[in-house]
Amino acid sequence: MNDFLMFRKMVTPILVQIVFWVAVIGAILTGLYYLVSDEYLMGLAIIILGPFVARVSAEMLLVTFKIHEAVADIKNNTERQ
Repeated sequence: MNDFLMFRKMVTPILVQIVFWVAVIGAILTGLYYLVSDEYLMGLAIIILGPFVARVSAEMLLVTFKIHEAVADIKNNTERQ
């Protein structure tokens, strides 16, 4: 709890994962809506590309936090020596 209050533990990576899954579900539902509306090509494109775009976007955000963790590890290792 102390790490959370002192901003040493990041909450945003968890939120990014939640937003990713909401986006995937939204893309699938939107694609199904277009399929039912007789726009088959658009529906298939959304079902296939929607989760892909959501995944790439989420990974781009998460890379920032992975870099932060790596830099923090480097800092902690150099301070001890």
